[in-house]
Formats: sequence, structure tokens, C-alpha cells
Amino acid sequence: MTSCSPQPDLAADTSRREPSRSSAIYRHADEPIGDIEQAYSGRLTPDLAVNTFRNIDRLFPSRIIAAGASPRPLGQAPTCLDGVVASVNGEAYDLYDYLALNSVTGLLVLRHGDIVHETYQRGNHRDTRWMSMSVAKSVCSTLAGMAIRDGLIREGLAAQVTDYVPALAGSAYQGVSLRDLLMMASGVAWNETYTDPRSDRRALLRAQIAQRPGGAMKVMAALPRAAKPGARHNYSTGETQILAELVRRAVSRPLAEYLALKLWQPYGMESDASWWLESADGVEIGGSGIAATLRDYARFGQFMLDGGRVEGRSLLPDGWIDAATRPTTLAGGDSLEYGYMWWTAWTPSSRRDRAFAAKGIHGQFIYVNPTRDIVIAQNAAAPKPLGRLVIDPMVFCDAVAAHLEGQAGAPA
Repeated sequence: MTSCSPQPDLAADTSRREPSRSSAIYRHADEPIGDIEQAYSGRLTPDLAVNTFRNIDRLFPSRIIAAGASPRPLGQAPTCLDGVVASVNGEAYDLYDYLALNSVTGLLVLRHGDIVHETYQRGNHRDTRWMSMSVAKSVCSTLAGMAIRDGLIREGLAAQVTDYVPALAGSAYQGVSLRDLLMMASGVAWNETYTDPRSDRRALLRAQIAQRPGGAMKVMAALPRAAKPGARHNYSTGETQILAELVRRAVSRPLAEYLALKLWQPYGMESDASWWLESADGVEIGGSGIAATLRDYARFGQFMLDGGRVEGRSLLPDGWIDAATRPTTLAGGDSLEYGYMWWTAWTPSSRRDRAFAAKGIHGQFIYVNPTRDIVIAQNAAAPKPLGRLVIDPMVFCDAVAAHLEGQAGAPA
């Protein structure tokens, strides 16, 4: 077995570790940061991007996702990853290439629920809260499943969007079901181009910047229809904002509070997190804006790997995780390689393993491989929100999974 070079154990650094309470001094609180339009335009210098992404609660009003008093322990099973080699377009990349070329600021690998590798870069530490970007979509869809399980969305996936979000009555969302919404297959026109100031995504961002109650739904209500509900997939952050409104009305409490009561506390997240708001004391931003520690992102992945159970009790409807994380079917019968706001596997190895992922622009990633009992959580600060990563994160995750499998079978 190749021996790893000694690495600074930042995870074990207790000199300035932040307690879970959000009122405690945050080690990054005084750093200079950019603004959200710079982030979406890809106009942040590398250091300013890092500072901004670990201080996103300073960009918008946010609501606390409160942790409990008993963090879920993560065992330690350190394993050398020096032998991990990911092949992309005939080029071989090792762990150190991956961390540098993909601007990774935190990487944590769980196997059988134990930490086998944990590293932080660019001044991040175990207590650093990092932006989720679209990883929040997978959190929001999971809350919808919990609300169905709790009987708060009585019609289940057949629930009509306009029954729960009256601001959309008479709009192109009339006749759109919750399942259509989760698949981003409403048939409503949408342009998700982050860097285009004229796109629908940037219009939604401007509504968020304005911080006026109901501003996001005004943007969504004005959109035209492009296809029949359920017939065509079109990735839309706006649809996750509608989902946030729907779940908020169904559960009759803020999403951050519902998430804390249903998952953050009972599953044992170790730190408070925060979630952006559409307006002061308004609804959470369903498609982005969670700020949480890397370990708690990994715990969220482990929760999904555990079948959505806490102490043997399922928090999700029967069959939900399989339906949410596997290819879905459009109204015309075509298969869609997208679940309920989860990304289905796109590499051959991960497809065989029935793996799935939550991902966000700038390189955020949670990879769940139920066949090999592996969760990989990653924070990153890619320079532009264009998905132009040098090394495909799922290719790297495949390489990690294969390496760990080989390590397990190697003689002691």
C-alpha cells in the first residue's frame, strides 16, 4: 500500500472551533466579500470568491437551521487516496490534480458511515459554512417528500401547484402537478443561463435582490407555456422556488424550521446552518442559499444512503428515494435522466452502482453510491458558473470508489 505524505489535520484543529450556535464568533466573519451578481457573472477573483462563498449569509437575510445538542458521530477510518487516478480524455489525474484543478476547498469521503478522507483548502476548516448553490434543490425536494409522508400534502405527487401557490393561479402553471415540478417538466418556458443578464434566472435573482415579498412568484407567473405539463424537461431554478412556496404553505412553517425539526436535529447535524430568504422574514430560496459545514452536507448524503431513516423510522414515503434518484418518465413515455431534483448517474460505473448526486454551480457536490456504501461531499470555488470543471466530479468519485474497493480487498 502506498503511504500518504503527512497532511495537516485541519479537521482536528480545536484552537478556534466554532460551537454550533450561530451567535458564536465565526472565524471568517471579517473577510472582505463580493456580491451575488459578481458570483453569477463569474467576475470574482479566486480569493474573493472563496471569502464570498463561505460568508453567503452576509449577502441576503437568512434564517437559521438550528442544530441539536447531540451531533451524529462520524467514525474515523483513514485511508490513503494517493492511488486514486481519474482518467479524462486520455489524461490521468490524481487526488492532488483534482483538488487544484477543480478549485476544491473541502473534500470528505465516507465509507460505511466512517470518514476515510477529509481535507480543507484555501483557509477552510471543519467549522466553515459553505454555500450550497443548487445542492439546496435536492434538500428542498426531500422536504417535499417529508411533507407527503407527514400527510401535509394529501394528494402526494398529484398535488396541483396552483392549489398550494395561489399567486400562480391562471398562469402557465395551471395544470402542473407536484411531480411535474420535481422533474422540472412543467412545460413552462425558462432560460437558466447564469451569466446572461437577460435570462429568466437573472430576472429571478433580481427579484431576490429587491427583497420584496412575492417578487419571485411575480417572475414565475409571467412566464409563457412552451409544452404540455410533464412532457418536456427544462432545468429551472424558478421551479424550485415554486416548490419552496408549495412546501412552506403545506407545512405551515418556515422551511428552515421544518428542516431543523425533521432532519437537522434528529439526524444529528453538528452545526447550525442558514438559508437565504426571498425577503425579510419571507420564504426560503428553494434553489440555493443554504450555508452549512462540509460534514453536515456529508451527513445529508448519508441520510439518503440510509434510506431516509432516523433511528429506524422512515421520514420519507415508501419508495421515495428510489423514485427521486433514478431516471423518471415524461408524459409521452420518454425516459428522463433526472430524478426529483436529484441528478442520476452519468458515468457507466456509477450507473451500475445506482449512484446519484446533488450538485451546484461553482463545484458543489454530494455523491451517494448505495452499492458501495460511499458518500462524497465536496465544496469548491470554480471561477465561473458554467460547469467547466477540468475533471468531471463523478469520474473522480468513480475512481475513489474503485480505489477504496481495492484497498478493502488488499492484504493487510
